[in-house]
Amino acid sequence: MQSYSFTTALLLGFFFVSHAAAQGGTAVPGEADDDLSEITVNARRVANTRPAGTYASPVTALRFDPLTEIQSRGLAEGQSDVTIRGGVFENTGFKIGAVTVMDPQTGHYVAELAIDPAFMSTPRILKGIDNAAAGFNSAIATVDYRFRHLDDGGYVSLGVGNDDLTTQSLRIARSSTAASGNDIGAAFSFARSEGDGSVPNGDHRFARYNLQLQHSGEWSQSDLLMSYQDKFYGWPGAYTGFASLAEIDDTQTTLVVANHRSESVNGWWEAGGFYRRLVDDYDFDRSTSESGVSGSFEHETRNFALGLQGLYRTGRVSWRYGAQVTTDELVRSTDLTNGAFVDRSYATLTVVPSIEFDTGNGNTLTLRTGATVDYSNRDSNAALPLLGLSYATATGNAQTKYSIEYAATSQLPGYTALKSNPSGLFGGNPLLGRERAKQLALSVSRDAGEWQGRAALFLRRDDNLVDWTYATGAPFARQANPVDIDVTGLEAFLTRQWSTVDLAAGYTYLDKDADYGTVLVDASFYALNFARHRATLAVRYRFADSFELRLDNEYRRQEKNPLRVGDDNTFLASLSLLWEPAPDGGLGASLIVDNLTDSEYQPFPGTPAAGRQYSLSANYTW
Repeated sequence: MQSYSFTTALLLGFFFVSHAAAQGGTAVPGEADDDLSEITVNARRVANTRPAGTYASPVTALRFDPLTEIQSRGLAEGQSDVTIRGGVFENTGFKIGAVTVMDPQTGHYVAELAIDPAFMSTPRILKGIDNAAAGFNSAIATVDYRFRHLDDGGYVSLGVGNDDLTTQSLRIARSSTAASGNDIGAAFSFARSEGDGSVPNGDHRFARYNLQLQHSGEWSQSDLLMSYQDKFYGWPGAYTGFASLAEIDDTQTTLVVANHRSESVNGWWEAGGFYRRLVDDYDFDRSTSESGVSGSFEHETRNFALGLQGLYRTGRVSWRYGAQVTTDELVRSTDLTNGAFVDRSYATLTVVPSIEFDTGNGNTLTLRTGATVDYSNRDSNAALPLLGLSYATATGNAQTKYSIEYAATSQLPGYTALKSNPSGLFGGNPLLGRERAKQLALSVSRDAGEWQGRAALFLRRDDNLVDWTYATGAPFARQANPVDIDVTGLEAFLTRQWSTVDLAAGYTYLDKDADYGTVLVDASFYALNFARHRATLAVRYRFADSFELRLDNEYRRQEKNPLRVGDDNTFLASLSLLWEPAPDGGLGASLIVDNLTDSEYQPFPGTPAAGRQYSLSANYTW
């Protein structure tokens, strides 16, 4: 408790120092952002940002995102692994402002941000050099959020659905203009959800609380967010893959984030910090009531981080830099009792200078080179090269960019992989070391008015990637093992906007060649659980005043996995019909249906899929 109070006080102090620093800015407004090397798309990529089965969380909008893949255990907001470009769940980071928020116990909880998505921007998906500069301990990609500007108003919603679902949410924001001309605001958000679930023992009880303070001017913005989320979630075979086991996961997440961003004619800089505490009680059989002993799977982790991001331009040269220092602690655990340590410190520093050449007619050639240095007091360190070349050309109102880049990144495994018992339900491996990814990518992007298109071909080598594997000789256990994988992939994305219709389409192809060395592996739960072909289509149709139809579609052909029950191919869809209130507020309503086709496809092999879910909600805004 003293640690939490100290960290909260430190982040509060950071917020008020940033508040004072913002009083005398010399910047100019606008988005002075990174040089975007690959598919860093800011356009709306999905149609539905609210689910049928509970309240919206940051993972909701990623379900049908063509640039991300969600492997959920039942309800996506209950538990989801986020994978990108054929990585595994621990390869993706979630960044809030200047810092990447991570979970040191397991990547399964990385997406537990406990933040109302209305407080954050549409996420950017950072890969390659952009991920190396902006991310932390996320070898493949980073889901990057920024704090939105607070606007006066409020929102209240009440909903009901099948399987005895009830949801309630409230959001209030107020701001005022100080004598300096800057805005000072505060916002509060509350959300609650409860239901029996679409399968037996698939019930949930969720509650989330957010309090945000913000100071913003024409050139800078400072934010302090305090959030708490309590989640009880049941799902048969959630982590074991055995549908006969009525598993539950009961987590309490506390998150405090402070962030300051300032922009100028020469670029921008951003500094931030976070404190996160997660208490977890997992049971593979809810009918038992073990507590405080081995086999009860009770854990508590805390971690704290400070981060700095920025871009500075001088003449034709731009300096992109990023750094983060993180400390974590496995405060207590009934089952993570092996291994050599229960706390660690690690850091990363990336510097990427780039030089721009004017080739005439408004065309530019940009060369980027740099390196990332990763440090840990518990493992080996790494110095990793970055190199990229891009050519941008403009014709009329259209802009086209061609890029080639090489990026090497690394990360360390979590405590569940390192400190679990060597045998048993979840077999750990204390000898697991630093994971490395080396990726070469060629990409092209084109913006032409209402059209946006992106495509990329990439080749990647993953060395010592931590995977959880299955062997028929030990059917009731899984083992954390390192694997070397060669990944080949193609991804494409296209959007088009008309006066009444918005479309967003995507396609991804993946191929993998894995080498587990001498370890006997009959199936992989994560590294080889991927979609060889995946296609998405999002449609938003404004067919009348205040009415909108939204439809997300996904077709996938999954790589065969002997642990999966049922078909490896599926078509998924989510549909909503919205009656939107007037711009100045008023009544609204929505009808949402998830898993419209009632598909039984198992995103996690062996774990039953969520059934069709539907809900009806009414809301009032002011």
